[in-house]
Amino acid sequence: MSKISMIVFDLSGTTVSDDNAVAKCLHEAALAFDLKVTLEDFKKTIGTNKIHLYEFMIAKTMGEPVVIEYLEKYNFPHYHKQALRIFGHYSKLMVDYYKQHVKSMPGAEKVFEWCKQQDIKVVTDTGFHDDVNTAIMEGLQWLEKGLVDLSLDVEDTDGIGRPAPYMIYQAMKTLGIQNIHEVIKIGDTPADLLSGYYAGCIGNIGVLSGANSIDILQQYPHTHILNSVAELPDLINKAFID
Repeated sequence: MSKISMIVFDLSGTTVSDDNAVAKCLHEAALAFDLKVTLEDFKKTIGTNKIHLYEFMIAKTMGEPVVIEYLEKYNFPHYHKQALRIFGHYSKLMVDYYKQHVKSMPGAEKVFEWCKQQDIKVVTDTGFHDDVNTAIMEGLQWLEKGLVDLSLDVEDTDGIGRPAPYMIYQAMKTLGIQNIHEVIKIGDTPADLLSGYYAGCIGNIGVLSGANSIDILQQYPHTHILNSVAELPDLINKAFID
């Protein structure tokens, strides 16, 4: 088997089951502040820094020509205060949800265990900020159980989230992985696939267990699309053999 040293797993919709709660909470908070966007808008753009996402959505509703692929290149200081107010409400909704409902995606913990048996580092990355990420990790106890080596969120990369590749690079730096061609990225959003592509991961894998259909995910750079994270070990055995 080709050397795979590290796999970077998205949380919500990939390894954490949430019934599209992220998109629903993003949408609910937006409506509370009279931001005219749809639930479908958020389904396609979750996985990103949520403050930047609200800035992006405000800019979009104002008629500015923005596209999600360049989210982390935009600078909207004139929308920042409005975005922070919406984000604050969203964060409360999201933390409350995970404190009550957090559970792993079926098969996710078995995949982590398999990775450990293969001496593959397990990393989680997310578009959440630290408060939501902490609520998930405290609820699931993955770090304490030794299932996850490193848990990263956008605050670990100075607020620059996906689709930028910096959380992947931060994981490599922290865990001493030098070769991006030994790294797999897996997630359920366009932002996941773009971050894996921009990083240059040898495997850049979408899953259909989250908010996005195959019609959406196949529009973005990827090496494979799976039904769920549970299929990952079989894929690695089949697709990463010399």
